Amino acid sequence: MNLYDDDLVKFEAEGVGLPPDPDLQGHVLHDRARIWYATYGAGPAVILLHGGMGHSGNLGNQVPDLVRGGHRVVVIDSRGHGRSTRDERPYSYQLMASDVLAVMNELQIDRAAFVGWSDGACIALVLAHDTPERSAGVFFFACNMDPSGTRPFEFTPVIGRCLNRHTKDYEALSATPDQFKAFSDAVGEMQRTQPNYSARELGEIKVPVVIAQAEHDEFIKLEHAEYLARSIPRAQLVLLPGVSHFAPLQRPDQFNRAVGEFLDRVSLGSAGSGS
Repeated sequence: MNLYDDDLVKFEAEGVGLPPDPDLQGHVLHDRARIWYATYGAGPAVILLHGGMGHSGNLGNQVPDLVRGGHRVVVIDSRGHGRSTRDERPYSYQLMASDVLAVMNELQIDRAAFVGWSDGACIALVLAHDTPERSAGVFFFACNMDPSGTRPFEFTPVIGRCLNRHTKDYEALSATPDQFKAFSDAVGEMQRTQPNYSARELGEIKVPVVIAQAEHDEFIKLEHAEYLARSIPRAQLVLLPGVSHFAPLQRPDQFNRAVGEFLDRVSLGSAGSGS
């Protein structure tokens, strides 16, 4: 039986949700927004950060494996995404990174490993750079750290299916369900203009980092992933064959194995579990 969803047909039709009955869920009031979170399992903390225009449920295929691996998994809807709200200020990765810290403080998590996808990967690396004492390591998948890292945009059926799902999920979850266009325009403006990290700034990152790059990524250049791996001290480059920017949805087992290997390398013994 083919368990792959390489074309995102299943994702478009059904979406991916989080497991039912989290151990804890709620909102943190932070900097004029309500940031939604949920936690699953017990043990060293791993925080999952989703991509732009999506929500935490897009990483729902990753939660059960991580819980079985002995981790406390924290999922967060980024500012303005999913169940989280936003104000009228422009989006920034630094602002969304500060939201993650607010959730960590609420849950009394001193230190966590971060698994970030696309915009979530950028948020995770901002945290590793600005607050390394809170980061045990970063699994950085499918994002750029300066504008030169992106490919010229080409609309594909796979991207269209993903956007259709994002639209439906936004309407179902958001406190402003009729404002998807304004929301997507604001996120798109951030993605076009941010981040702008220099090689010097990347060289200041001292926590363990894996740069994961999909073989067929529609948005990120392979040479940019290679540059990030060279520029961040002791970073490891991991190539994911057969998948694209949407690997966590297309072939979850493959993606989860790469995350598990990253976590095996990261010292989580002193990371606060908040339990």
